This record gives sequence, C-alpha cells and structure tokens, in this order.
Amino acid sequence: MSMPTISPITPHLGAEVDGIDLSQPLSGDEFAAIHVAWMQHQVLLFRHQTLTDPQLEAFSVRFGALDRKPAYSADVVDTTTSDFVCVISNVRIDNKPIGDLGDGEAVWHTDMSYNPLPPLGAALYALEVPASGGETGFSNMYLAYDTLPPPLKARVQTLQCKHDATRNSAGLLRRGMPDVTDPTHSPGTLHPMVRTHPVTGKPCLYLGRRRHACIAGLPLAESEALLDTLWAHAERPEFTWHHHWRKHELLLWDNRCVMHRRNPFDPAARRVMHRTQIIGDKPYFKPVAAPGAAIHA
Repeated sequence: MSMPTISPITPHLGAEVDGIDLSQPLSGDEFAAIHVAWMQHQVLLFRHQTLTDPQLEAFSVRFGALDRKPAYSADVVDTTTSDFVCVISNVRIDNKPIGDLGDGEAVWHTDMSYNPLPPLGAALYALEVPASGGETGFSNMYLAYDTLPPPLKARVQTLQCKHDATRNSAGLLRRGMPDVTDPTHSPGTLHPMVRTHPVTGKPCLYLGRRRHACIAGLPLAESEALLDTLWAHAERPEFTWHHHWRKHELLLWDNRCVMHRRNPFDPAARRVMHRTQIIGDKPYFKPVAAPGAAIHA
C-alpha cells in the first residue's frame, strides 16, 4: 500500500496531499499520515476527488464527531438530505437560494466561534466553481500570535473576547437572531483571545469574527481600538495563502489555528460547495513557562 505524498504549498501554511482517494475508507496508517500533515501545515488540499455527501461525511468523521450544520439565513432552501453537510452557494432554484454566503466577499473569520464548543476543523468540497474569483484565503494564527510585539502579546494573554452570534461571515443575519448594533448587547460566547492548541500545545491568536465582537471588561472604545489593532496584524499578507479552486477539490482546515475568508466572484457564475464541520472542545489558554523558569506544582 502506497502512502500519501505531502507537498508544502507555502513555507508558512498549507500542503497538498497526493496519492489518496477520499471516496474510499482510509487505513490507519493513511489517516495517521494525513493527521500529522494537518497538524504541521494547518490546511490540506486534496485534488481530483469525487465524493457523495455520505463519502464526505465518512472522511470528515475520522477526525471526530460531526457538528450539525448551522442555521441558514432566512430565505435558503435546503437541498441536501444530510444533517451535517452545509451548502455554500450562490445558485438559486425558483428564485430561492440553495445555500448560504452568496457571491460576495466573506470576511476573515473562524467558523462558529460564537458557540461554547467551536468546530475543531472543516472540510470544504467543490462541486461547481467560477473560472475566476471565489478564492478561499487562510491566515496562520500561530504566526500572528508569535509576531505580536511583546507588550501586546502579554496583554492579550489575559483577555477574553465575546464572539457575536447574530451574523454570518457575509454579513447576513442568521435565522432567528436579533439585529443588534451595540457589540456589548449582542448574543455570543466568551473565549480567550489566545488559545492553546490541544494537539500541538502551541498558542495562537483566536479572534473569530470582527463585527460585533468585544473584549470583556474593557470600555467599548478601548475594546474597539485593541480589536482593530489585532485584526490589522492578523490579516498581514505574510501569514496568508489564497487558494484558487478547481472542481472536485477538497480543503481541510484546522479551525483552531487559522482564520479564513472568501473573495467575491461574478454573480452570473455558479459556485456550489459542500462543507462538513468537526465538533471541537472548549478553547483554553495554558501559559508556556519561559525557558529556565521554575515550574511549581
């Protein structure tokens, strides 16, 4: 049995996995090699895959139990029979959208961080893609944290941020959510601004989504200014990689240590993607002892 080949895409983020057919069950050794590569590169690309929804679920569930798909925005008609596969699309049938997020820009975000247990990862599979536009960008939050100025790094270790639940990454109001304007009054969940990855043990910046976010315990103006600084830093090009999609490709990303976004594309072009998400655990931060420092029980 041949093992998958792992080829880094950039020095700081992403790798292509070749020699694997995700429509077939993975052996223990194949899965182990993929998981090691995922922890090392944060985002994995699998080309030339042909997957049904059950096969997409079967691959995804190897990494953990699957989240039920999130609530669509108000007008979406669900065209799947799966409780776990979410459709991301601009296509309409009888003038009703079959998926969320349309054809506009989806801002930098971390999936479903407004939940107490955000997904640990997601798999996104391309069924139809436009000839141009619609790229998915990723930003390495390990690097974003590591490169903060030391005083700012020390400060954010002590802070928590509320992650807003009202709107999705395209700015659309989620079904059943209030339309609030004051970040201090929006529904959501508090998470540490720096989280420790439960597998790698490394710290990373954990921001979620900018709109209606606020930092607990700070006056709103101070919270807004600090969040603006952190977001400007996290979006720096040297932390990022943008993938131009081809049909039948799958991306697997680690939702704990990367943010992602989507570029806009021609509304007349069709884009149909199916996504699964893997249940995660509660974000936490465990300080790392400085070299040579005494560790007390």
